[in-house]
Amino acid sequence: MAKENKGKKPHKNKPTSKKYKKYIIEGDILKREKFCPRCGPGVFLMKAKNRLYCGKCHYTEFFLENKEK
Repeated sequence: MAKENKGKKPHKNKPTSKKYKKYIIEGDILKREKFCPRCGPGVFLMKAKNRLYCGKCHYTEFFLENKEK
């Protein structure tokens, strides 16, 4: 019973990281958006509906929601 060799897998195109959207230009100054306090300035935080999240170290910051009753 020999194992079948299926060869190489076909290449799949992946979406780009869009890191250019993580920077803000104010006049002559280039500012970074929020970055991970644990990993350092090279790792950005993902923006979700109610939190900021680091995919590398799993650091999470939750937004405070003001619920009026």
